[in-house]
Amino acid sequence: MSRPPTLTLPPCARAYRLSTERGTFAVHDARPDGVPIGTALLVPGFTGSKEDFIALLAPLAAAGFRVLAVDGRGQHESPGPRDELAYAQRELALDVLAQAREVSRPGEPVDLLGHSLGGLVTRAAVLAFPEAFRSLTVLSSGPAAIDPSQQERVRMLIEALGTLDMEEVWGAMRALDPPEAADAATPAEIGAFLHRRWLNTVPEQLIATGRQMIGEPDRVAELAAVPLPKHVISGAVDYAWPVPLMDRMAERLGARRTVIEGAEHSPNAERPEATAAALAGFWSGPGRAAAASGGQDRPARRASEKATGSP
Repeated sequence: MSRPPTLTLPPCARAYRLSTERGTFAVHDARPDGVPIGTALLVPGFTGSKEDFIALLAPLAAAGFRVLAVDGRGQHESPGPRDELAYAQRELALDVLAQAREVSRPGEPVDLLGHSLGGLVTRAAVLAFPEAFRSLTVLSSGPAAIDPSQQERVRMLIEALGTLDMEEVWGAMRALDPPEAADAATPAEIGAFLHRRWLNTVPEQLIATGRQMIGEPDRVAELAAVPLPKHVISGAVDYAWPVPLMDRMAERLGARRTVIEGAEHSPNAERPEATAAALAGFWSGPGRAAAASGGQDRPARRASEKATGSP
């Protein structure tokens, strides 16, 4: 579960509900001074929300980008039905497409980023509607299903969600956390937010997307055939998809590869300055011209690229 370092929006950003042909979605929208050089759409992961990207907003806006972080349907402040079918991966991909169409400027598709589960959803969106996007960044997300050890945890969560209410499941999850993972170092307002976000999330959304994470097929070859620049970012350690697995995925994609030192599964929250710098460099680099001609952004040899920064 990503823990944002702050809940305070920077002055360049505002919160509102984005209306699309697929419904309304809660967003954080950060804008630079002057005309943006591009627009980016950030899609959160399993149990996550738009707040996971708060620390990226100011540095990316300062780099010249308009950035929108979104709650997907059934996540936190975006409404969603109590129906698992509503959260099928294609339905979520169609939501991403509708969001992108609503915020893109004429003739300029958006740069798309998906974190964790969001990486699987954004991949599905790009495979179905490649013309709607200028590039894809996969953040802490792998080629197929999550690691077997994490699959068992997700299965346990799905089973609990089928028999307990959200408050009871929250208590059970906290009881399973080892003592060293306790919330002693988490500010009270962040801890209260995590609890509130959990209770706001639609359980059917968690059940449906949890099943996606444990059953996702390998679609890397399909994605490699899509002529968009691609970027794979992760921390130096990851519990959901091992880092060597993401290294190999980047090679198969011919993608730029960035490892954020000092970060684990959520570089966006754990090392936001370094993560923002990697994103801005990718979005504003040669890939902007390459996207127009249908080329790739960087060759696979960038698999060893490193980035460092402070939280």
